Amino acid sequence: MAGPSFDNMEGKIWYNGEMVDWTEAQVHVLTHGLHYGSSVFEGARAYSGKIFKLREHNERLIRSGQILGFDIPYTVEELDDACNLCIETNGFVDAYVRPVAWRGSEMMGVSAQSNRINVAIATWEWPAYFNPELLEKGIKLEMARWKRPSPETIPCEAKAAGLYMICTLSKHEAEANGCQDALMLDYRGQLAECTGANIFLIQDGVIHTPTPDCFLDGITRRTIIELAERRQMKVVERPMFPDDLGKSQEMFIVGTAAEVTPIGSVDEQKFTPGDITRTLREDYLNLVNGRELAVAAE
Repeated sequence: MAGPSFDNMEGKIWYNGEMVDWTEAQVHVLTHGLHYGSSVFEGARAYSGKIFKLREHNERLIRSGQILGFDIPYTVEELDDACNLCIETNGFVDAYVRPVAWRGSEMMGVSAQSNRINVAIATWEWPAYFNPELLEKGIKLEMARWKRPSPETIPCEAKAAGLYMICTLSKHEAEANGCQDALMLDYRGQLAECTGANIFLIQDGVIHTPTPDCFLDGITRRTIIELAERRQMKVVERPMFPDDLGKSQEMFIVGTAAEVTPIGSVDEQKFTPGDITRTLREDYLNLVNGRELAVAAE
């Protein structure tokens, strides 16, 4: 994202229960979260000053910490209040919200039983993730070299910082090759997700999405399934394979940052953004912005 460096912006950050100047929100170089990846985080988004599904994000933050073996020292209600305070204090209307929790620097080593659990929440203005032209024709993906690991090797239900290392590697390589993102397979060779978003494919009017058994079942993913079912669109959650790409007419990705973004190609496989993608994108934007949905719930 263009703009000032993220360590030198104006504003306030909520840090362990206090609002501090942006540049004062610092950690020690020997913090455990930096060396051993013992950190969890969330990404939420505010529309017109209201954070979409804030409670679900903070519930997942606490659950992610528990999966990594630590208890975040704040309740969901306290985290909700802190996130809203950050939006209000910084005067944002449309913004990204990043809560993060990590083990501190009291012990250095793999074991960190006595380390403090720190929590911070930062917010910043957030424009569209992709430019409007790309949203019309769809973004370009390439198949990643890295695969989502087996759930026996990683805590895949946690939104944990260390699990994103292969996502950064994959996205950097895709961007170097003229693409906007990478599509990752899992350890079995099945379709999994993009580097920070879940995937959906349309086959003959039916929506298909991979079963999230080794990657994060995203909050936006679940929202899109609900919106599709509201319109009586059929959604099939199942194991999916690379040859499913050739059987699909449309493809889109979803996430807090990506919202609903159509895919134009995956390597040589082409897709045409169609009615289902456009309808669900419109429904999602109406929902997060508090506008009335075109179809009432059954």
